[in-house]
Amino acid sequence: MHLDLIQSLSIAGDSSKANDDRAGAGHAHAWVIDGATDLGEPGLLDNRGGAAWIAAEADRAFAAADSGSIEQACRTVFERVAAAFAEERTRAPESWELPSASFLAVAIAGNVIDCAWLGDCAALLIRDGQATRIGPQRDIRDDETDLARSVAHHGLGSVKRAAPILDVLRTARSRPDRLVLGVDPAGAEHIYYSSQACVAGDELLLMSDGFAAVTDLYRLIDQAALPGLLAESGLSGIAARLRAAEAEDAECARWPRFKQGDDATAIWLRVAA
Repeated sequence: MHLDLIQSLSIAGDSSKANDDRAGAGHAHAWVIDGATDLGEPGLLDNRGGAAWIAAEADRAFAAADSGSIEQACRTVFERVAAAFAEERTRAPESWELPSASFLAVAIAGNVIDCAWLGDCAALLIRDGQATRIGPQRDIRDDETDLARSVAHHGLGSVKRAAPILDVLRTARSRPDRLVLGVDPAGAEHIYYSSQACVAGDELLLMSDGFAAVTDLYRLIDQAALPGLLAESGLSGIAARLRAAEAEDAECARWPRFKQGDDATAIWLRVAA
């Protein structure tokens, strides 16, 4: 078995800033990465923000890991990111500015899809028009929504965050129990794994949370309807609905969130013999 690429899409939430998402696919594995938004000015890694930096480093590492088990591939990614950070950082970091990212990766071995993840990226296995969630379930983002709601009176969605919001985000980012792809190779010990059978013709949709918001946060599209819409209008059609809804809720009142539009990335693949 191998993976055929159907479509991929990645659009920045703000075109004046770097897109901190990445996605890619090899012969038998694929991945999506969502760098955690920077909470300060660049400087730790010269002029590049930590979110864009870790997304790019992890993307290169996953691209080079096209053999062996998914567990070994993920460990290698963690090790490469940690080594690059140790070499490139310019000073000792604050805990809240350590580069980190959510990720989800899949690999095919025989008739089995292995999935690995940390954070809130999402994935669907589509068979005969039916979508099944693999990886984290969609309620994983509820904590962030609750956090945004708790500080909404300070103003959400603005380009320049109010100091109280920044303080809340930095505190949350510094939690020792936060499980993400980061710059400590020991973090690979906390990766979640799952496996499910697959057959030729199955499709996979891997999404950063910014794209998955169309079903998870905004509930614009029911998960059951997603395969049909995907076949009809592709990733770009779904992304258009996403951005239209965000533009209509520019104040982040209907859907509490920390920025009007998040980077949104998806990769759509087919399992082939």
